[in-house]
Amino acid sequence: MTDTSTPPSAESAEASAAPTATEEASEAKKSESVASDSDLFRQSEIAADYVEGLLDILDYDGDIDELVSAGRPMVEVVGGRLQPLVGQRGATLEALQELTRLAIFRATGSPSRLLLDIGGYRAARRKELAAVARNAVEKVKEHGDPVRLEAMSAFERKCVHDVVNAIPGVQSESEGVEPNRRIVVRAAD
Repeated sequence: MTDTSTPPSAESAEASAAPTATEEASEAKKSESVASDSDLFRQSEIAADYVEGLLDILDYDGDIDELVSAGRPMVEVVGGRLQPLVGQRGATLEALQELTRLAIFRATGSPSRLLLDIGGYRAARRKELAAVARNAVEKVKEHGDPVRLEAMSAFERKCVHDVVNAIPGVQSESEGVEPNRRIVVRAAD
């Protein structure tokens, strides 16, 4: 039987030259964050191009801003006459967002958490939902009974959860199945 192992002195030299597992993990995280940031910017560019094509087809005018915020790609469309692209309670906007996410998936092969906003709808809706959440919290604190809110989209539920979870003494959870998924606000356990 022949010994094919490396002599101990060679192993020691290789081990001191090779990075440790911790160093390798640190380098991998650095390259991942750089790659993910560039991936997010790429996703917002793809989305902006797709939305621009839709606006051209529909003969709508709008300025398109592409950005990355809070770790997700975003596209904002600003201009006049955009309300039909938002639809009733943002239904058309949600559909356009899903189509844009599909365009990103088709181009990149990976799912996207793109957030599309048209005419500032999401920013305005976020303010309305914060008021709804605070009102529900007040009712829970005053009466002690859980408060069930109306059915909401995932975006709307996230906005409400963020506000409720920032207030001590209350908690929120989602219940039900789409499209009738809603939030229940109750006293914290």
